[in-house]
Amino acid sequence: MESALDLLRQLVTSPWVYLLLFGLTAVDAFFPAVPGEAAVITAAVLATGGNPNLVAVIVAAALGACAGDHVSYAIGRGGGANRLARLPADSRRRAGSEWARRAVHRRGGLILTTARYVPGGRTAVTLTMGAVRYPLRSFLLFDAVAATSWALYCALLGYFGGLAFERDPVKGVLAGVGVSVAVTLLLESFRWLRHRTPRQRTRS
Repeated sequence: MESALDLLRQLVTSPWVYLLLFGLTAVDAFFPAVPGEAAVITAAVLATGGNPNLVAVIVAAALGACAGDHVSYAIGRGGGANRLARLPADSRRRAGSEWARRAVHRRGGLILTTARYVPGGRTAVTLTMGAVRYPLRSFLLFDAVAATSWALYCALLGYFGGLAFERDPVKGVLAGVGVSVAVTLLLESFRWLRHRTPRQRTRS
């Protein structure tokens, strides 16, 4: 365990750690299997010792998340928009896509900001926003807010976890990731309950 922790410390004290964080958070935005969130929390836990720099961790994570979201948006805009245009006018999928377009244009900023905290959810939302051709300028503005708030959340979660378990950084990492997973599950449960309630009323 000690040797693994030493190797981790050597990695995060290297200047390359910021480029690694940028890459992981960027890829995580359109390929959720990559542990971008855990990487930011881990780096922030070890930042309690002064290296890496916490502000630089936040900046690298925010820029990476924003870049990845734009890749996802571009994928949706390139492939998804063409597929939506070819759907029959009276098809259920076409009606669903039109509903998504209206919802995104009405509450796009709120949806994008909230989805950033849900792994997989953020990818679905950015792909959809590209597919329905949500204005790029508005997407850039809201995504910058979403990515920055997400990077702050992950980094501060890890940093305070590191302070709480200063003598055992591994526990700090586990605590930070655990809280992050709990928040994600809470958001997903809230979203599920919101969708379930109208359905029950409709059946009644």
